[in-house]
Amino acid sequence: MRRIFALIACMTMLTVCFSVAAEEAASHGPILVVVFSATGTTKGVAEKLAEGLAADLYEIIPEEPYTDADLNWNDPKSRTSIETDDPMCRPAIAGELPDLTGYETVFIGYPIWWGDVPRIVSNFVEQVDLTDKTVAVFFTSGSSGLGSSMKHLEQQAGVGNWLEGKRFTSRTSMDELMAWAKELGIEP
Repeated sequence: MRRIFALIACMTMLTVCFSVAAEEAASHGPILVVVFSATGTTKGVAEKLAEGLAADLYEIIPEEPYTDADLNWNDPKSRTSIETDDPMCRPAIAGELPDLTGYETVFIGYPIWWGDVPRIVSNFVEQVDLTDKTVAVFFTSGSSGLGSSMKHLEQQAGVGNWLEGKRFTSRTSMDELMAWAKELGIEP
């Protein structure tokens, strides 16, 4: 009888241990969703992603807000056009940057500007420490692809385990975002 109880106790402990290990492996630990959104489109996607993953959310806010005139991509003298044309431009970020120490996974979201990442996002990745972090990018665009934005961010950060990025639109559903995260092996 003692052997049966001991066997049941061992099996119960193994089941608990395997369940905890599987849960930890699938979750990728604490998650932070970082977003820069000039018009609100990318922020809407980021909020859904953070909610679905039970993640924290940090918004990159420019020290000098972008106006509609700044965002006019048809004007070569607009602020965004000038920033995009200067690969060394680093617009200032308002407030403090997040401490990434407790996070294992960081999602970074941004709009695509002329096939590249907005320079303020470059500023962000150059200032935070992504060492030993799993990093996944998502971006919004009506039609543009990833371009060289992810490659540039990875080079600018210099560290991190970067996963393939994906384009979303303002109509992206929570289910689509969670399916993408699951494809990456990241679940809440």
